[in-house]
Amino acid sequence: MAWHDVAPEGEFEMDVPKVVQVGEDRVAVFRLADGFYAISDVCTHEYALLSDGFCEEGKIECPLHQACFDIRSGKALDEPAEVDLAIYPTRIDGGVVQFQL
Repeated sequence: MAWHDVAPEGEFEMDVPKVVQVGEDRVAVFRLADGFYAISDVCTHEYALLSDGFCEEGKIECPLHQACFDIRSGKALDEPAEVDLAIYPTRIDGGVVQFQL
């Protein structure tokens, strides 16, 4: 597993994800009030990019069928999604937000 740079900490807006592609994996990194969180960017119900969805109060809503996921835990909160998202550790190194994959 390796750490991947996303962007400098100051470039993140609250609740607006930055997406990084690592091989076949798309990872969305969010800045929430209590820190940075990295989740899989692809809905587990049907292929849709969660980064295109609506983020509020630590939840991301899938733009396709409105399934919601908890950004901190990856937990599927609403149908039609039943499978949780993958989550990834984050850190700040030298002012740059990183995630581990």
